[in-house]
Amino acid sequence: KSHLQTSMAHGRIPHAQLFVGDAGSGVLATALAYATQLLCLHHEKGSEAFRKCEEKALKLHHPDLHFVYPVANTQEIKSGAVSSNFLTSWREFLNTSPYGSLFDWYTHLGIENKQGKIGKDEANDLIKKLSLKPYEGGWKCAIIWMAEKMNSSATNRLLKLIEEPPKNTV
Repeated sequence: KSHLQTSMAHGRIPHAQLFVGDAGSGVLATALAYATQLLCLHHEKGSEAFRKCEEKALKLHHPDLHFVYPVANTQEIKSGAVSSNFLTSWREFLNTSPYGSLFDWYTHLGIENKQGKIGKDEANDLIKKLSLKPYEGGWKCAIIWMAEKMNSSATNRLLKLIEEPPKNTV
């Protein structure tokens, strides 16, 4: 945590971070806290603008905060499932189980008998979102949760984006 704060304070923000830990260790919560601070970095701390920015990010409604997580087709989404189709469920899951596991996520979605994945449609969706300018003028953040569930076509599609993201994109 102190390393992340120090690098941010010195303006040395790497374009990619890897947060690794056991299920329930708070890795996702740490990534969310980091993204929140980064998204609101261009506002003066303590200002009304900073408070509003932080509130949006903490409620997972910030327009420059993007998520990718494993999903599968359901009764409602018959084909082409991508994370944005499940954003309301994702917000509910994080609000009720911020330290939840992958199985907890599948159970929340009602797909515990299926294997969720991050596929090429997901990669294309993220590339499209991150190619736009930041909506609020600061940074754009993408949190890829459970990247090991990414299939090879998604990995290949995202490789260039991860290596060379657009300006002010983490």
